[in-house]
Amino acid sequence: MSVDALLEQIGSLTLVEAAELVKKMEDKFGISTAAPVAMAAVAAPGAGAASDEDASFNVVLKGFGDKKIDVIKVVREETGLGLKEAKDLVEKGGQTVKEGLSKADSDTLKKKLEDVGAQVELVKV
Repeated sequence: MSVDALLEQIGSLTLVEAAELVKKMEDKFGISTAAPVAMAAVAAPGAGAASDEDASFNVVLKGFGDKKIDVIKVVREETGLGLKEAKDLVEKGGQTVKEGLSKADSDTLKKKLEDVGAQVELVKV
């Protein structure tokens, strides 16, 4: 299989499937994707100096509260995931709902999720 064909297949994965792939690769090869990110932040002087408006944010769902169905509906609406994938993401907890959003977009999504009872964290990337 060519590298381009492999990338094409990876690009067609859902967010949940991609997260599973990363986890399995970490387990199989004994690597961690967190370490390079931390090293890059240390290696890049002034990396933390970017303002919030210039930064990208990941929206991480920490919990779903009392209204799991409403949280699943918002996740489906915002991500385009199917019912099963959205349900799995919500129930698993600590999962990234969307990545690389602007400050305004991440705040909007956070508010939508919090309005239906979810606990949400914004992670600057």
